[in-house]
Amino acid sequence: MTEKIAKTIEALKANNMEVFYAETKEEIPKIVGGILNEGDTVSCGGSMSLKECGVDALMRCGDYNFLDRAATDNVQKLYRDCFSADAYLTSANAVTQNGELINVDGNANRVSCITFGPKKVIFVIGANKIVDNVNDGFKRVKTIAAPKNAVRLGTATPCRELGHCICVDGDIADGCKSHQRMCVQYVITAFQRDKNRIKVIITPDSLGY
Repeated sequence: MTEKIAKTIEALKANNMEVFYAETKEEIPKIVGGILNEGDTVSCGGSMSLKECGVDALMRCGDYNFLDRAATDNVQKLYRDCFSADAYLTSANAVTQNGELINVDGNANRVSCITFGPKKVIFVIGANKIVDNVNDGFKRVKTIAAPKNAVRLGTATPCRELGHCICVDGDIADGCKSHQRMCVQYVITAFQRDKNRIKVIITPDSLGY
């Protein structure tokens, strides 16, 4: 475990979040399985991190009631059903060494579940997403997370073509006016009043964008 990861873990714990360390990404599904109970209703945000470490497949294994937006004709209803889930799985766009989780969303379904609703929120985070502070976290969104997701999703946004936000040097919330803009809702989770509701799994491996 690097000093940077150790510092981040201790800061997250101090902010009332439960933290698990996975030496490799292959260990993560076992950790998630230990947090979940058979029969739990679970759902997730659109996350490359979950796919890359096998958690996406775990949710589809049949042990859980998986609210799968890829398998429904009524996505809006599913988004609302997620508020009653036993667990919501996601990653963060960035995590600071002060123990703050940085998340930016387009539809707000993901950040809504992070802030309120599901009994547990489980974050899977690779060390590539650890930053020094909040400002660096939002800069990471503008220069890495949003452009790469724009390419993956084929969005009609400047960051898809440029490889960075047109307002990378502006204020945190500055951005384009595209109707497909992804950086719409900005959430900083600085503390968790419901102790251990948020659970964070950190690995030194690189995961997602």
